[in-house]
Amino acid sequence: MRKRLGWNVMLLVVLCFSFVMAGCGKKDENAGSSSANALDAIKQRGKLVVGVKYDTKLFGLKDPATNKVEGFDIDIAKQIAKHILGDENKIELKEVTSKTRIQLLQSGDIDMIIATMTITDERKKQVDFSDVYFKAGQSLLVKKGSPITGLDSITKGTKVLAVKGSTSAKNIREKAPDATVLEFENYQDAFNALKAGQGDALTTDNAILLGMQKQDPNYTLVGGNFTDEPYGIAVKKGNSDLLQAVNDTLKELKDNGEYDKLYEQWMGTKPE
Repeated sequence: MRKRLGWNVMLLVVLCFSFVMAGCGKKDENAGSSSANALDAIKQRGKLVVGVKYDTKLFGLKDPATNKVEGFDIDIAKQIAKHILGDENKIELKEVTSKTRIQLLQSGDIDMIIATMTITDERKKQVDFSDVYFKAGQSLLVKKGSPITGLDSITKGTKVLAVKGSTSAKNIREKAPDATVLEFENYQDAFNALKAGQGDALTTDNAILLGMQKQDPNYTLVGGNFTDEPYGIAVKKGNSDLLQAVNDTLKELKDNGEYDKLYEQWMGTKPE
């Protein structure tokens, strides 16, 4: 009787282990394979899953009327899907924020991040970055007529708004240590806070601020850029084949002139 009970317990353990492994395998089928053959997994799935912003004008902004997400990052993502799968429509866009994007990549919910993500040495420890696909720099957005004209104007008591998890929040604390930095979940919340008078200036990459300026011309950029913030596309560390496919796409777009067209379409000027 004891022998039979022992076998039953062992069988139960084996079955439980099998179910756990099956669940893990299912996760890998959906997105973000952790192995070096992530590119093959995407091809087998027939769909590229990309983490993008939904709240960043010019780069990734969701239109509530149509539920479509549009912007420069979105168009770059579609070109990568076209390069890998032969069809730019074989893509799924998932919303990420500066705070959640690396976590979603690491958990396998997305294959890559194309979301105004600055390349930094600290982030290189967590992800692998593509070649630079957009050159940006941090700046300040203020209401027209504001006494703030740049970093030198920020004094003790000045409230500067930023986004959680962004390099901008870290940079402003270093470059304007007297400022009071208030952090928000996303760019739209931060901009709404600025318009509501909860802060004196908003800081992030100039390209994002230009989008806000277009939304409301009562606000303007001041002081020029005070950092160099190159954007990269992030994949899981070790996904070398996928990273190569991304870099090949970027090179192809720049060589055939399509990159310049997309840049000018969204930014209103040609890349430098």
